[in-house]
Amino acid sequence: MGYSILIVDDEALTLRTISRALNEEGFDVQVAETGERALEIFRDEPADIALVDVVLPGLDGLEVLRQIKSRRPETVVVMMSAYHIVERAVEAMKLGSYDYLVKPFHLADLLNTIHRAAEVLSLRVRVAETIQDAKGRYDFGRIVTENSAMREVLEMARKAAESDRTTILIQGASGTGKEVLAKAIHYHSPRSAMTLLELNCAALPETLLESELFGYEAGAFTDARRRKEGLLEKVNHGTLFLDEVGTMAPSTQAKLLKVLEEGCFMRLGGLRQIQVDVRIIAATNLDLKEAALAGTFREDLFYRLNVVPLHIPPLRDRPEDILPLALDLVRELNRELKKSFTGFTPAAAEVLRRYSWPGNIRELKNAIERTMILAPPGEIDAAYLPKSIIEPPTDAPPLQFVSLRAMEERYVNEVLKATGDNKTQAAKILGIHPSSLFRRLSK
Repeated sequence: MGYSILIVDDEALTLRTISRALNEEGFDVQVAETGERALEIFRDEPADIALVDVVLPGLDGLEVLRQIKSRRPETVVVMMSAYHIVERAVEAMKLGSYDYLVKPFHLADLLNTIHRAAEVLSLRVRVAETIQDAKGRYDFGRIVTENSAMREVLEMARKAAESDRTTILIQGASGTGKEVLAKAIHYHSPRSAMTLLELNCAALPETLLESELFGYEAGAFTDARRRKEGLLEKVNHGTLFLDEVGTMAPSTQAKLLKVLEEGCFMRLGGLRQIQVDVRIIAATNLDLKEAALAGTFREDLFYRLNVVPLHIPPLRDRPEDILPLALDLVRELNRELKKSFTGFTPAAAEVLRRYSWPGNIRELKNAIERTMILAPPGEIDAAYLPKSIIEPPTDAPPLQFVSLRAMEERYVNEVLKATGDNKTQAAKILGIHPSSLFRRLSK
């Protein structure tokens, strides 16, 4: 099992019986007959689980519970007592006790309780690991850009993330990375250890969107056989990301405004106000200010959402980002697809730069993934890129031809920029020896 447990009881027989049983279950057991001794042991070797009798000589069990939770909140504490006094059980729960056992109890019941406590510990570890993993994946530093406007957006987002409740509105064309930015904000905010839920407002019809967001009471409509919690309740103390918020119906907009202004709402068919503490990050590919002026979006809700506005520019306005993003996607897809591509030939790099990318980063990723599935390993050549990218529409401006040497120089410079001027890494991506790269640079 691997977890340590501290048993605190003034009855020697109880200590022996319980410690023997828990040792056999694989726990690392320590025992104490007084509250004072228990706290001494806990100070030197904090236990994962504590099993504490309420009635002890000297320092009582509730004070032991209080001090354990103040020193190490993650320790799971189970209280036990021969006196079934409701007030003490309630007080123990208020102080953070996981459970309360009434003596005499069956050993099997005790073991079940301790195993459930161990599962809680295991879950906490997995959740912590998941949060750390997400923090790494959605780190602001991993968002690739050389564009000055995009860097300003990231700096504003980083500052906004530090505030606890500030509402943020992310605007930008489809595929520009609004969801990635929203996740980066959440995982670098004071709420990072709490829940992040996402809801695409455009993916659900009006009635279903409202029930998903606010929940409903049994009998609220024909198929509502039992009460259902909405996302706002489930994400309490966390972050709710509302994608495509501009498509939300006026009636739902009014209810969302109440949540933002008063921190409360009612389930569909409900009569009771429910208080919640939720941070809202909204995103849209529409111009919400224009929509508010046109009367298709509530003006008061727009201003309530638009506390910190972040606008992500389309990829066509960030040409300097195309190749660094493409190289980053190759590295990411190499891991996912178990491939070993090293980069792009100068001709392929020129094709990527020249294309306007109306689908933005999402289209770029799809194009590169499709190419990596079909192309031979090594450098990706232009011939393997999708035809829609190689052959632009007929109304596109004619190609501006440059010399092969100029293309090569431009590509080398882009690779150097993408690697932070790391010439060894750049040479590896280019498939040449570092000395060859130094010679080219010296020319």
